[in-house]
Parts: sequence; C-alpha cells; structure tokens
Amino acid sequence: MNKNDLISTVAESSGLSRGDASVAVESVFDAISKSLAKGDEVRLVGFGTFSVAKRKASTGRNPRTGEPMTIKASNQPKFKAGKGLKDAVN
Repeated sequence: MNKNDLISTVAESSGLSRGDASVAVESVFDAISKSLAKGDEVRLVGFGTFSVAKRKASTGRNPRTGEPMTIKASNQPKFKAGKGLKDAVN
C-alpha cells in the first residue's frame, strides 16, 4: 500500500471526499513529523510508538575506495509496533 492507496482507503471507510481524506492523512503525517523534530515521542495506544534515537558519530569506510571516513552523529526516527498492531498482523 502506498500513500495514494491509504488516502483512498481512508476516504472509503470514513465517508470523506478524497480531497478531505488527503488533507487528513497529510495532517497526521505532519503532526507526527513535527513532534519527532521537537524530540517528543508519539504514542498511539494499540498501534505503536514513534520516537527519535540518537546515533553517535562513527568511522566507516568508503565502499569504492576503502578509505576511512567519518559518519556524523544524527537523529533517526524509530517505530515500535504496539500489541494491537502485532495481534492484527499475526
């Protein structure tokens, strides 16, 4: 399922127009992204938890040349599935 499929499914199941469903889906994504950018955690009970993990700087190798290179520290989004989602999948 891609984003357009998700929007279509939301429109059908909620009775919203496709345009309204698109706005709703985009709003949810934006709210989650903004919250994570601030360093907050987003908990959706029964679905899962979105959080931010900090990666330390490290040294790696350029796969083409084999030269050592520095990989800078960064923040990575993480998702941990909740019990409801795990049960729905299994």
